[in-house]
Order: sequence, then structure tokens, then C-alpha cells
Amino acid sequence: MKTKKINGVPDFTVKEYKKKQNKYCLLIPILNEGERIKNELQRAQKKNIGSIVDIIICDGKSSDGSTDDKILKSYDVNTLLTKTGDGRQGAQLRMGIYYALQKGYEGIITIDGNNKDSIEDVPKFIKKLEEGYDFVQGSRFIKGGEAINTPIIRYLSVRFIHAPIISITAHKWYTDTTNNFRAYSKEYLENENVQPLRDIFVTYELLAYLSVKADQLKMKTCEIPVKREYPKNAKTPTKISPIKGNSDLMRILFQNLFHKYDVKNIKRK
Repeated sequence: MKTKKINGVPDFTVKEYKKKQNKYCLLIPILNEGERIKNELQRAQKKNIGSIVDIIICDGKSSDGSTDDKILKSYDVNTLLTKTGDGRQGAQLRMGIYYALQKGYEGIITIDGNNKDSIEDVPKFIKKLEEGYDFVQGSRFIKGGEAINTPIIRYLSVRFIHAPIISITAHKWYTDTTNNFRAYSKEYLENENVQPLRDIFVTYELLAYLSVKADQLKMKTCEIPVKREYPKNAKTPTKISPIKGNSDLMRILFQNLFHKYDVKNIKRK
């Protein structure tokens, strides 16, 4: 099913394999993740994650066969959203957020689809949403978390550049700010001072913005321990290019620090 044009949301198609079954949903943005997303969904199935949260794949138009209907159905996926409009990860998340809010989910959990994260920890995020938290950040660097085979350059950049800048912007200390394993309440996403469904969020801007806005608005936030494991002696699964990708991330961090993405600044234009 193709959706009509909606401001702030990329064009996308919808395949619903099941009706809405749970209070919360798990958004997984992917693009040609191949066996990685299959392995991740298999791990989720072993822990019955699909019985406590609706799994929604937010696809950037993969061409590797990983979004085959039979495969996704066999792994308890509830819905496949396929982005046909412009944009990258930020657009995929906007697509997923819009769909989830339209469906009436009370909260959204997100996780990367490259099988690095402990998808088995989804119940921890649900517990925090049930406790009234508006933003829950997963962290491999706090007590109980696990950082396995983290490339040294990635470790240093997260711990000594990305996390400090995000923490200064949020006015609260965070330790694992590039980690997309996190949760948002419906109240946070629908707050008039947040407005995540804007075309300005194309790549990684939305992740940076949503990492800080809840604390700026004095909403309830926390970090919880998770595991992130990189493959040993193998290429790091990432969509961020070494030079341009990292320079874009730095630009986004400082634009976020100086409130470029704030709703009030957009309205002044």
C-alpha cells in the first residue's frame, strides 16, 4: 500500500503482515543488511520479542533480498515500511515514527539492523517506558553494559567527542550517544516543542536532536545497560564513511549544540 504525500514524511509503501498487537513497537532501519538483519531477527524470535513489541522494518529500499515477505513473516515481523522518497536514516526514522504514531503506539523503541546490538534487551526499554520515562538511551559503557570488539577509533570518538558534546547540549551526562538502541515515549514525540517530522532531518540529525531535546524540556530520561558487539577480525558494519561521514557528524553535533534544529528557530524562517 502506498501512502499519500505528507509534509515532513518521505514517500513510502506499507506491507502489514499482522494487525497491531502490542502497546509498543520496535523500529529497525535497514539498508541492504543481508544476513545481519536475518540473524538479528532470529535472535529476537528465540526470545519471543515479537510477542511483547510489534517489530517494524524501516527499509531504505534494500536490493539484497533481505526484505523478502516470506523471510520477514517467518521472523515475526509485523510491518515492512519501504521508503521511496528522498533521505537516508533520518528519513527512515521519520517514516517509522509517523507510522507508529498514526497506529497509536504508546512508545517507540529503535535499534540498528546490523546485528551489533542486544535485541534481547528490548524488555528493559519497555519497563522504563512503563515507568514513565520519555527518553531511554541504551549504553554499553555503564555498569552492566558490554562493549565487545569496539574499534579503538570508534571508542575514542564516542567517549571523548560525541558523548561530551551531546551531554553539554542536553545538560545531562550521557555515555553512548551514537547508539541507536533507545526508546521514546509518545508524549515526547508528540510534544509541540519537538516536532520530529521535519524535512531538515535527513541523515543523523534526528538522532542527535532527540538525544538532547527531552532533557532540555525537563522530561524524564535515563540510560540503561545494553551490549554492543562488533564482529571480530571483520569489517565494521556501518553506513558512516571515514572522512565525509565523520565530518558530517561533527557538523551535525555543533549545529545541534547551537540549537539549529529547534522548533522556534525553524518558525523564525
